[in-house]
Amino acid sequence: MIIEAIENFVKLFLEQIKNPIQVISHFDTDGITSAAIMSKTLERLNKQFSIKIIKQLNQEEIDKFPENKTILLLDLGSGSIESLALTNKKIFIIDHHEIYNKNIPFNISIINPHLLEEYEELCTAELTYLFSKSVSKENSSLSHLAIIGMIGDTMEKEINKTREKIIREAEVKIKKGLLIYPSTRPLDKSLEYSPRPFIPGVTGNAKGTYELLKEAGIEKKDKNFKSLIDLDEKEMKRLTTSIMLRLSSKEYKDYIGNLYLIKFFNKIEDAREISAIINACSRMGKSEISLMLCLGNSNAKKKAERLYVKYRQHIISGLKLIEQNEKIQGRDYVIINTRDKVKDTIIGTLTSILSFSQIYKEGTIIIAMAYNEDKIKVSARLAGRNPKPTQNLKEIIDSIACLVNGESGGHKKAAGCTIKKEYEEKFIDLIKRKFEFEVIKV
Repeated sequence: MIIEAIENFVKLFLEQIKNPIQVISHFDTDGITSAAIMSKTLERLNKQFSIKIIKQLNQEEIDKFPENKTILLLDLGSGSIESLALTNKKIFIIDHHEIYNKNIPFNISIINPHLLEEYEELCTAELTYLFSKSVSKENSSLSHLAIIGMIGDTMEKEINKTREKIIREAEVKIKKGLLIYPSTRPLDKSLEYSPRPFIPGVTGNAKGTYELLKEAGIEKKDKNFKSLIDLDEKEMKRLTTSIMLRLSSKEYKDYIGNLYLIKFFNKIEDAREISAIINACSRMGKSEISLMLCLGNSNAKKKAERLYVKYRQHIISGLKLIEQNEKIQGRDYVIINTRDKVKDTIIGTLTSILSFSQIYKEGTIIIAMAYNEDKIKVSARLAGRNPKPTQNLKEIIDSIACLVNGESGGHKKAAGCTIKKEYEEKFIDLIKRKFEFEVIKV
């Protein structure tokens, strides 16, 4: 059913495209890989287009839509249908986020699995790839970007029929093992800078990393340690045991799974690492480098790898700052206001890492805040690997953000908003009152 919907969308798109195209995509891995797929597709169609990467589709961005261009939104737009309807511009959307207004205006054409009778979970990069392949079979060569986008949105555990087909087309090698990336780099560095799992006493700790490897009986080969994918069966078992002793049994089980190995720049790479590098470039304010990386630019690859090292350092120092930071803690929630101590572009990543760690019990709502000039970026996550949400985080954040003129979005288990700094105390007070009231009500 999704294929039929995409084919109809492609037909309409090709019929109606008369003006140059303005592609606007989200700045995370899914958005960047989607933009790269679309870039190659439009280039092969000899269409005139430009690409813009943004953090959030707010009213300010919508007001900047250029005249005399067709707008194509990737990994954005489903939460802004009412605002987009008022533009009176022809707008095409490829997105996978939840959509609450299912009355699609005449000026909008959209592909979103949530609008179909038979829902199939797919990220935007996968949807964009299916669009691209429907345009031309030649675009099957872009399948590896769909896999990177899928892993960037942590959807690799649910392998449905459509996703399985894309995996086959991408010629991905799948190996079962510990989900520590990069699995193709020296193990000591992979462990020291591994944000997921967050291993107490090891993540961010070179000495702790060395002690764990010594305990597991893994020694250096020449001047470096082996990579994860080079370990033999006995070494993998010993390493697994050493990590298991530092994690809860539930958390440990969540980090055994499939390693996705793809061909990237003519070399076998861990798709998780490529996804993380793309994400890092955007979080460091260099989305154009991550886009060029996906398009195969070797110069961009060198720059991206340097940015990735800096980004990982920011993550480790950010986690340490959060650990030392004062927190407002209630029965089922915690508010972490980092103010100007942490970059607003990484606060979401840090919140996600905390939500996957064993620091907070499953189901705890984690809300983290960071300054961005005269605004505050707020990220909310539900703690636990597979928590069963009793409350919808998107609805909660939406309801509070609108009281302080903020702009919000997200999902049931992961949401966020941007508010003006002047509303900082009021926002915190509203969060506390909301959760305390909910606890009492229950």
